[in-house]
Amino acid sequence: DDGYDIAEYRGVHPDYGTLADAKRFIAEAHERGLRVITELVINHTSDQHPWFQRARKAKPGSAARDFYVWSDNDQKYDGTRIIFLDTEKSNWTWDPVAGQYFWHRFYSHQPDLNFDNPQVMKAVLSVMRYWLDMGIDGLRLDAIPYLIERDGTNNENLPETHDVLKQIRAEIDANYPDRMLLAEANQWPEDTQLYFGNTDAKGQNGDECHMAFHFPLMPRMYMALAQEDRFPITDILRQTPEIPANCQWAIFLRNHDELTLEMVTDKERDYLWNYYAADRRARINLGIRRRLAPLMERDRRRVELLNSLLLSMPGTPTLYYGDEIGMGDNI
Repeated sequence: DDGYDIAEYRGVHPDYGTLADAKRFIAEAHERGLRVITELVINHTSDQHPWFQRARKAKPGSAARDFYVWSDNDQKYDGTRIIFLDTEKSNWTWDPVAGQYFWHRFYSHQPDLNFDNPQVMKAVLSVMRYWLDMGIDGLRLDAIPYLIERDGTNNENLPETHDVLKQIRAEIDANYPDRMLLAEANQWPEDTQLYFGNTDAKGQNGDECHMAFHFPLMPRMYMALAQEDRFPITDILRQTPEIPANCQWAIFLRNHDELTLEMVTDKERDYLWNYYAADRRARINLGIRRRLAPLMERDRRRVELLNSLLLSMPGTPTLYYGDEIGMGDNI
């Protein structure tokens, strides 16, 4: 799953080298005045992770078993949407070793961690400290709206999720000054804004993430270009609330995932699919799996126009590798 199926939190995939290579990369980047942000994937692990292998064999109700979310049936949390509609039929998968179902918001081989277990929080903070001690300057927190589960909710953006993030931020503030947290929360602006946290007495400094991706802005820049109309952009910016003074939006045209169309209406999604993904091979789940240059039919002026739009938006521009040289697709 492009690195999101975590079987080892403290290693480096052999395709990229060794841990020694990672340490050298960080040092060389710092020597050149560059900072390095990496991922912290804490919503789930791979089912091959030692934590899960231990959990499935552990006694029900034990701390080891409760590293993950289990149920005797697959009806619990039935108000929760399935994110990967093209591959998953349920958020529960039966595990024959455990004799129970385990919860997963993504693929069925990616069981969700159970943050109601204090040992999980302790383990996650240990992993975070490991990379920060190595010199990492920031952490992109993957899939953070889904950290906590509660009956009778949609299991997204729950108050307890923000409690988890406040603990992570407190550790950063106490022991790792001048580091940052970047929230990956594919949500509406008013929900994402909450991931900056509560402000201080002066209403300035948030206590959760320093930055957050602005997902709804991205498809609307493509919509504005296609329709030759600024309204999709101005409309979503009007819906974007103020954020604390020490926080910032991360804005982008493309990333490693599909061009997600979750945060648009059904009518807008159909329009964008028909305009930018007439070839159905380019459609996946609720999005478009194409890079920037192919989306613009390799028209340099259109690519430059979109980048000009990006650079004029409120927030910090985030570029996906290869887009700066017009890299193509492999679908």
